[in-house]
Amino acid sequence: MILIGQFDSPFVRRVGIALHLYGLGYEHRPWSVWADADAIAPFNPLRRVPVLVLDDGEALIESGAILDALDDLVGPSRALTPTTVDARRSTRQVAALATGMADKAVVLLYEHVLRPEASRSAAWVTRCQSQIVATLGTLERAYLGRPAAGPYWGGEALGHADIAVACAVRFLREAHPDLAATLAGPTPLIDRLCATCEALPAFETIRQPLKVAV
Repeated sequence: MILIGQFDSPFVRRVGIALHLYGLGYEHRPWSVWADADAIAPFNPLRRVPVLVLDDGEALIESGAILDALDDLVGPSRALTPTTVDARRSTRQVAALATGMADKAVVLLYEHVLRPEASRSAAWVTRCQSQIVATLGTLERAYLGRPAAGPYWGGEALGHADIAVACAVRFLREAHPDLAATLAGPTPLIDRLCATCEALPAFETIRQPLKVAV
């Protein structure tokens, strides 16, 4: 398999962490969606990452769909998505919130990188910031109210929900440190979850400082 994309992307990183945890070998091509857009295009015409090219040549896109395929590949006993209906729904809901927040953080970053300050849309910036802040608060409350005991969202076992949240929060803190530190307010439970995840070998291995070049 071939994983395309840089690990400073929260979406590429969550796929890389899953591959590492599953023990699945792959070739990593750390292509940039800007500098290497033409190289990415044959695999994904949207020129977005991650892309996972399977051994038969099929190219999978979008991190959630890729992880579904990897769960199927390793089987239910090893999958990082729970098998019970309620737990599976909760995992996917949390992951959707986290990846949605990460997407808003990416959009907000590009607004700052691609537009001079005088031409930025104040309304758009405020909207993205409010969406990020509201989602962080929702995740904090959801973690507090989760039925399972243990350090992770589902209890004692790490899952896709934890990975998605940790990857999103790391990106948010690197891309928008002032936003994460001031507007969002305290999120001690999410902070603790992320610290627990980031201390794991897979997270330490699949890691890249944020660098934006357009």
